[in-house]
Amino acid sequence: MKRLIQHFTYMFLAAMLLVSGACNKDILNKKPLNDYRDEDVWKDPALVVAYVNNLYLQKRHGFTEVMLSSVSDESRFIHNYGTQTAVTEALSADDLGAFNDRYGEWQKYYRAIRNCNIFFEMVGQAPFTDEALRQRLIGEVHYLRAYFYHTLVRFWGGVPVVKKPFSLENRDEMMIPRGSFEECVNFIVEDCDKAAGILPPKHEQPGRATKYAAMALKSRMLLFAASPLFSQQNITAAEAYRGYVNSSDAQKAERYQKAYDAAKAIIDEHVFSLYKPTSNATDNYTRVFLDKDNSEIIFARYFNRQFQGTSHDLYNGPNGYHNWGGNVPLENFVSGYQMADGTPFSWANATHAANPYANRDPRFYATILYNGAKWKKRPSDAIALDPVGEIQTARFEKKNAQGAITVQAGLDTRSSAIENWNGTYTGYYIRKFMDITLDAQFFRGDQAWPWYRYSEILLNAAEALIELNRHDEARVYINEIRTRGGMPAFANTVAGDALREGLRYERRYELAFEDHRYYDARRWMIAETVFSGPANAIDIFGKLNPDNTYTWTYKVVNSGQDRVFSNKHYLLPIMAAEIRRNDLIKQNPGYN
Repeated sequence: MKRLIQHFTYMFLAAMLLVSGACNKDILNKKPLNDYRDEDVWKDPALVVAYVNNLYLQKRHGFTEVMLSSVSDESRFIHNYGTQTAVTEALSADDLGAFNDRYGEWQKYYRAIRNCNIFFEMVGQAPFTDEALRQRLIGEVHYLRAYFYHTLVRFWGGVPVVKKPFSLENRDEMMIPRGSFEECVNFIVEDCDKAAGILPPKHEQPGRATKYAAMALKSRMLLFAASPLFSQQNITAAEAYRGYVNSSDAQKAERYQKAYDAAKAIIDEHVFSLYKPTSNATDNYTRVFLDKDNSEIIFARYFNRQFQGTSHDLYNGPNGYHNWGGNVPLENFVSGYQMADGTPFSWANATHAANPYANRDPRFYATILYNGAKWKKRPSDAIALDPVGEIQTARFEKKNAQGAITVQAGLDTRSSAIENWNGTYTGYYIRKFMDITLDAQFFRGDQAWPWYRYSEILLNAAEALIELNRHDEARVYINEIRTRGGMPAFANTVAGDALREGLRYERRYELAFEDHRYYDARRWMIAETVFSGPANAIDIFGKLNPDNTYTWTYKVVNSGQDRVFSNKHYLLPIMAAEIRRNDLIKQNPGYN
């Protein structure tokens, strides 16, 4: 039987070895992996390990040029790259925009799933002398297959469930319909359970799946499955790929109970905790994403700075530092940060509007770069223009050498005197994940991308408890996160819809820019409201006073991008090419 294995190069293997810290001099004497015949892989345990290593590389991490946040209400990408299509009615089965090859990656993940299935069929033939290694790899591939499926399901709903590698000689066996949503969820959970039952709690090589990674994925999937988007009562048996066919109150409660149990299983292990290395809430939140292997990280993607480091700082840093701007936070998002006392921020409040960046949620200062924020020294060719190192996204008056008043654009605007092609459209830049010690123009970073962290698990548990009407228990978990973030705890009187909104606030801002918001707004079915309308910016002007101080005015404006999220967008369209290849696959509603 012929097999089509997605080949992987020697460079990819070298990358994984560097990232994991492994050292194997003999591997340098092997011929490139894509020179091996398929059957050779299963004759050499080292090649089987490399095969699994390549599967890890198929997981999309968040340090990408176009972040998933830019198709949500968190940010806007300053170029296009398909994001304009992805946030409007232009999204169609013929053109998924950024979802085609940057986020959804249907074909890529099905290739990876096929390679997982080939692994399961062939790994028993490999001559391992270390049986524990074989079993560990089996556990890792169960986790990886579950991850690939969970990504597909979160975008498209029920998808074809492929459990074995197909023969190229028999195309008919490849023609299978979409599985029901419930079938997909059950299969993902089954793979997670198998992985958790095999994998160790910790690896010597960081970046390999663990027992807790599988448990965290299960928790995420079960909460997603229990959510309103997939528990509607208008689902027919023929459209079971859209959600559960039967969604009675009792069955909804059963699903939330499973989601809670999955999160509680991790909490009860007492292995992880919220990271609080200092007494400063902003510093604590900042360091969650910079300090390696801290108590909050359940599973992460690691990077080697010299070989395959991250470009997050370069992609998203201010153009006044010779960075590329990239995914810039929206005013829609920034306005939502509460005041430090837990009350809402409002532009209608004269005190707030006069000084909008004062006394906000401490996590704001660890997440957003705003006009006037203290940052770091400018590059050598720009430091004379700004010796202090302060973000400048405003226009302001200034006296020239002759004493005349002129209007000057800030160094981090699109009219910057340093670079004027890649500045923000919104008046903001991302601060989160940034390594302030890094010269991002020339060097890559080594921040780890957090696949799962403990705060997500606490929020998963709290959300399930709220939907189970166990508000007192839920409040405890939410308050752990709020107080670590420097925010006041919710009082015991906060319950019902108010507590649900509090939970949603915490997910939005605690998990900002971590690839959660796009999924959360859809599964809560609020995306038609929060993802539609103008992608707003802040226009800031500084009036020079006689005493050389400034009076600042702030105006919320459209950044130049209007967005439309329709009911049909709660599920992505399946690509027309996939349906042409397999007419048993039915399109999601609204795209025919």
